[in-house]
Amino acid sequence: MPTATADHIEIRVESAFQIEERLNSAVKDLQALAVRAGTHGILVTRLEPGHFRVSLSDQVPFGVTRESTF
Repeated sequence: MPTATADHIEIRVESAFQIEERLNSAVKDLQALAVRAGTHGILVTRLEPGHFRVSLSDQVPFGVTRESTF
């Protein structure tokens, strides 16, 4: 189930086939925010198995999405 704040969305999944769908949805939602600001990219971080954070990041160039592990 996703939880969200203004600058990130946390996702927890219980099966592998939910990962892609939920991550893509979260990235799409944050892309809309990133376009308005024009200064942040998107960072996808795997916090633990089945738990991800998708966030706006000033460490990622605008227009870019990167993956990281915590």
